[in-house]
Amino acid sequence: MMNTNSPLSGIKVIDQTQALAGPYCTMILGDLGADVIKIEKPGIGDNSRQWAPPYIGDQSCYYLAINRNKRGIALDIRADRGREFMRKLVADADVFLTNLMTSASLQRYGIDYETLRRLNPRLIYTSISGYGRRGPRADQPGYDLVAQAESGTMALTGEVDGAPMRFPTPIADMTCGLFTVIGILAALQARARTDVGQFIDMSLQEGQMTWLANVAAEHFAQGNDPPRRGNRHPQVVPYEAVQASDGDWFILGVASDNVWRAFCRQVKRAELAADPRFATNAERIANYDALLLIVREIIRDKPCDEWLRELRGAGVPCGRINTTAEALGDPHVIERGMIIELEHPALGIVKSLATPVHLAHTPLVYRRHPPRLGEHSDEVARELGYSAAEVAALRAEGVLE
Repeated sequence: MMNTNSPLSGIKVIDQTQALAGPYCTMILGDLGADVIKIEKPGIGDNSRQWAPPYIGDQSCYYLAINRNKRGIALDIRADRGREFMRKLVADADVFLTNLMTSASLQRYGIDYETLRRLNPRLIYTSISGYGRRGPRADQPGYDLVAQAESGTMALTGEVDGAPMRFPTPIADMTCGLFTVIGILAALQARARTDVGQFIDMSLQEGQMTWLANVAAEHFAQGNDPPRRGNRHPQVVPYEAVQASDGDWFILGVASDNVWRAFCRQVKRAELAADPRFATNAERIANYDALLLIVREIIRDKPCDEWLRELRGAGVPCGRINTTAEALGDPHVIERGMIIELEHPALGIVKSLATPVHLAHTPLVYRRHPPRLGEHSDEVARELGYSAAEVAALRAEGVLE
């Protein structure tokens, strides 16, 4: 099922991760054409297989969402013959990923960086952990919600006078996964010049902290602790949620003085554009409360769809605050190919979100359903040179499933 026209065709990835950050990263690598071999614990599998309901059939929806385009094997690396199998896998691999918690665990199972580097100097070894492999908190366990809390982002999320609020999807895990993809692609490019692999050290905490961006810049410039602002943007006004006459909410995005003047013309309030309190973005920020009272009153005059049609026609960015169902049913999203369908041998058609990278000459290919536990164990073992009798023996010992 290899597509030789894919960007990462010929790249072999050994994925010894579970939960979300690592599997999300390797799913994207698989979408880009890499041969991803996912290693799971016999009888148990990836933790996300148990993160349910909801299920499709007997499979966790969580697991199905982030594990397409992989081959799956169930291998016990605690056993000597399991570690031998792993060494054979890694010997000619391009990328190895692990999220085992401690460095001691990696050494105990013989899959630490120094051991695998000696076996395969071209290997790009990628570690994903809560806090990285060096520093005072190295080897401490880390989870998405903990990273959201400690990164400073959770304190900024929620209503102004409300409690801190988690982002509703695992943003720290997904961000770490995305940065891990970037790191691996960079390391592959570097290896193309040097023919030498390297160690990549990724942490959930650091990935989540990148979302501070302009907030961190505010702190560095002023030395303050930026407050929670709800839907209000600290540097752009009006740029937030507004409610139309029919009760529906939409986002009004006035991100420049030109757009502000276009908005004023469209709503037939030219005097607002000329008002010195609102003429520039800096003045609009200074007079935020007065301006928003006026803008909200204007928006309450018409239903949401009418506003969206008129404002878009005037070049004013805006968008309905969709539900999940509305977002996934958007005809534009569907036309762009963001919803993909894969045939699963036990479940029928399984839908998931595409990777939003559109390459004109080497497009992404969605070719493999999320594997069942141990689905490709025999296939991979044969590729490594194991005979049918040897595979049967490994199964009998519980090393392979």
